[in-house]
Amino acid sequence: MFNRFFAAAIGCALLFGIAAPFDSAVLGTVSVNAAETSPTDVPDLKIGTQSVNKILFIGNSITRHGPAPKIGWTGNWGMAATSEENDYVHLLLERITQAAGGKPQAMIKNVATFERSLTDYDIKEELKQELAFNPDLIVVAIGENAVSPATDEAKAEFATAFANLFTELTKQGKPTLFVRSSFWHHAEKDNLMKQACENAGGVFIDISDLDQNPANFARAEQQIEHAGVAAHPGDKGMQAIADAIWSKLQN
Repeated sequence: MFNRFFAAAIGCALLFGIAAPFDSAVLGTVSVNAAETSPTDVPDLKIGTQSVNKILFIGNSITRHGPAPKIGWTGNWGMAATSEENDYVHLLLERITQAAGGKPQAMIKNVATFERSLTDYDIKEELKQELAFNPDLIVVAIGENAVSPATDEAKAEFATAFANLFTELTKQGKPTLFVRSSFWHHAEKDNLMKQACENAGGVFIDISDLDQNPANFARAEQQIEHAGVAAHPGDKGMQAIADAIWSKLQN
């Protein structure tokens, strides 16, 4: 319950512009773009009937965050995994590589600015490179940075922003869309994301129980001075996120 109360407090702090443990540096205002490609001569990669030649990850600091020494973070991967190999993106890519018999091309994009600006975010311009990537599979892992919508107007704005994002992401080609609920569970935001995901023909992945297990937080695995970094998923939490996505992908 403490974790969910803490998440709600974060939303209030962001709403009123008050410095919170999850400040802009922690939750990834820096957009990080990375393409990780494999040789072009690999066979057509599939998990069951799902093509996985190209995978696009859309996320925030849990997906990737560049070095931020002021808060004690020196990595360039999903905060606060102990290594790149241990964040959920690379755990999932490794599992897909083994099951499909080849390494897919992957692109990773931090869109924390979308979460904070919602309808003011220029999707086509900001995601020009990602939209041109033409992925087979898109994994969206966002929501934590968005302010909790407290009014009907705010809820409508939230729903519209996510609907527009999912529409643009799935407009080119025929990608399969996976959308993960927030790591710091928030029923209202998760429900709105789920509805927008399903309206776009996507698959929603509910991880709302993960923040109920203290072992899933980085602070359970290592001593981290900054509270915001410490509250991110640690290696166990990252594994749990990867497992949840993998379970849906297999099915």
